[in-house]
Amino acid sequence: MMRLAFFSPLPPSKSGIADYSQALIEQLRRHAEVETFEAAPEGFDPGRYDACIYQMGNNRHHEGAWRAALAHPGVVVLHEANLHHLIAEITIKRGDWDAYLEELAYDGGLEALERGKRVQAGEIGPDYYGVPMLRRTLERARAVIVHSRYVESKVREAGFSGPVAVIPHGAWLPEADRNEYRRRLGLDETTPLAGIFGFLKPYKRIPECLRAFRRLVRLELRAKMILTGEPHPELDIPALVASLDLEDSVRLLGFVSEEDLNGFIAACDVVLNLRHPTVGESSGTLLRALGLGRAAIVSEVGAFAELPDEVCLKVPPGPAEEDLMFEYLNLLVSRPEIRRTLGRQARRWVETHCSWPIAARRYLEFARAVAEGREWKPAEPEPAPAPEPERPAEEPAEEGVPAEEPPKKAVLDWCPPEGGAREYVETHMDRLAKTLAITPRGGPGDRILEMGAYMQITPALHFELGYGEVRGCYYGEAGKQDLKEVTA
Repeated sequence: MMRLAFFSPLPPSKSGIADYSQALIEQLRRHAEVETFEAAPEGFDPGRYDACIYQMGNNRHHEGAWRAALAHPGVVVLHEANLHHLIAEITIKRGDWDAYLEELAYDGGLEALERGKRVQAGEIGPDYYGVPMLRRTLERARAVIVHSRYVESKVREAGFSGPVAVIPHGAWLPEADRNEYRRRLGLDETTPLAGIFGFLKPYKRIPECLRAFRRLVRLELRAKMILTGEPHPELDIPALVASLDLEDSVRLLGFVSEEDLNGFIAACDVVLNLRHPTVGESSGTLLRALGLGRAAIVSEVGAFAELPDEVCLKVPPGPAEEDLMFEYLNLLVSRPEIRRTLGRQARRWVETHCSWPIAARRYLEFARAVAEGREWKPAEPEPAPAPEPERPAEEPAEEGVPAEEPPKKAVLDWCPPEGGAREYVETHMDRLAKTLAITPRGGPGDRILEMGAYMQITPALHFELGYGEVRGCYYGEAGKQDLKEVTA
């Protein structure tokens, strides 16, 4: 049986990696002897262990692990491709500018040093994203574990040539009483609820999420949102909520216990876990949400871009970010079957790809290979779950939920063959079909206005989605009317 020295903060430390380590250690101890440390004690002897494992997070809670990793080389676990915040917190915030500038120069060279002097003078802020401060740690490491190909690429770019293992971030498969936590929030089962969880940092796109949610509230007045986690001093969320006139729709719950975290996630219909910029970090709270079978919206960046498309919806950063966030929120709130299907696929992926037993087994396989000086050949990753098949058309749908996605045939049937119209439709089919897919069904007494109408989907709004009256409009010369008809 292997003997491991495991360096990491542990609960009650308010660190996501503390929770991660506690869950991982529980599984590792089924197959190895594990001794835990937050820092290396005086007289620490690494020779007593087959491997030393250092959980490296980007904050002051990991100072002990960082210093031990430099003194006693072993297996470094990078949860993101950056340690600049850690270094800044244990130097600048203690008034030790000499140590900060030394690390800055070692990692980023003369240019970084000159910028650091301007930081010291109060002219600018630290270049957290431009100088990752990984060099010294990687030079001392015997091997590295990461959770994504993205971070693996950054480790290689930083010059590390030793063994690197990409091991999935372990994930929880908890059970929680959804209805009980909805009751605690004063909500019934039909009230749409979105949630944001974890340390509420600015880069988690909190303002953008709230603005997108405000647009949802205008359509669905009952919609609510909860923000659960420790607030960040640079982001005044109560003031932001007030400025958007969302005080009646948004609640801030603060830091909660692990049990309550599971419960509040389970209470949600949709979980938002966005971030930009990124340094490749993985999110334990996101994986917890996927393990609870929640529909999730994430940013299409870094490690999150590697998640299977079948388990979450991805929003690319950029000018359309808020618009797409709103469309996804509206889709998941108005189409509960899509939401539930996404959640089921997410939980199944967690079970087969990144449960804690899987993560622990790969840790041990890699640590043993490093200790024995042999190449580690990872097992083939489990495939992502196949999308669930659509329900047969004859199966009764839930109230307000279409039995199947509006088919592309509905668009092509009304497309004239002449004048290049069919070629245009086929080129833009994904966009046109998606517009139909996210549009709720109507009835004979319902009316719908199609903005920017090109007449390709106008008939489908009537014949496929059931609207009694369909009108189209588009930008044109003021006062001009352009009346058109389409004929099958």
